[in-house]
Amino acid sequence: MKVIRIATRQSALALKQTEIVSGALQALFPQLKIEIIGLTTEGDRRLETSLAKIGGKGLFVKELEQALLNNEADIAVHSMKDVPFEISDSFCIAAILKREDPRDVLISNRYNYLTELPNKAVIGTSSFRRIKQLKAKKPDLQFVELRGNVPTRIKKLEDNNLDAIVLAAAGLNRLALQNRIKSYLPLEDFIPAAGQGAIGIECCKTNKAIIQLVSQLTDRLTQFCVQTERMVAKTLNASCHTPLGVYAEIFNENLVIKGFSAKIENDEYVTASVQGSKEQAELLAKQLAEKLRF
Repeated sequence: MKVIRIATRQSALALKQTEIVSGALQALFPQLKIEIIGLTTEGDRRLETSLAKIGGKGLFVKELEQALLNNEADIAVHSMKDVPFEISDSFCIAAILKREDPRDVLISNRYNYLTELPNKAVIGTSSFRRIKQLKAKKPDLQFVELRGNVPTRIKKLEDNNLDAIVLAAAGLNRLALQNRIKSYLPLEDFIPAAGQGAIGIECCKTNKAIIQLVSQLTDRLTQFCVQTERMVAKTLNASCHTPLGVYAEIFNENLVIKGFSAKIENDEYVTASVQGSKEQAELLAKQLAEKLRF
């Protein structure tokens, strides 16, 4: 195999993540040539509409999956937090790379910390999870829809005169925009989306040669934790409409899974955690899901 065709969205972050995958592949296989297939997904095209109204984050992967099925690409690169918890039997996640910082961050031109925000401060975010977690800490906050790629969202902070926006640290780190981060939101109170900070590589299940090749990029710890997080979400039948945070980590050889879930229609929410041996991952994921279920 001399050439690998990588399907990717064309946002700055998606292309940077594809560059990370490409670099990792060429470091392992120097003779390999990489061809980038840039695609515009429906989620990218319909920026004026809330994702929840048009089908959720799966809109960021459908066109890439179609390119795999059409044999126009060998692999597709995704942010794992954008991958639906149920994927078609035609595909598999062949590799998950080492996780970046999973935390959310506050970006503002006026304030350094969440505690500094004035009453009725206006925050830009489209994430139900972030809205519910922020309101749990500061109930008077106001929210406006914030779609678009990372640089566009930062520009909207200025153009729309917002008090702050909340984004994933991983995206800012990968785009070398760390200087825009005012503060990191602690994992104890702001549990991230399942898979946040991790890059996944998807391919057709039948493409055994590609699976064997790209699986060598997998970071086993990240893969284990992300799969565990996704197991919790799947048990809850979660979608992009669900205000759900799940984060798994290994602490003192034990698996610790923390979760946050909230109701859309009111301010009710629950946080919970479970821990046990790594071998109990499936059982622990189901136990946490039951604790988070309304």
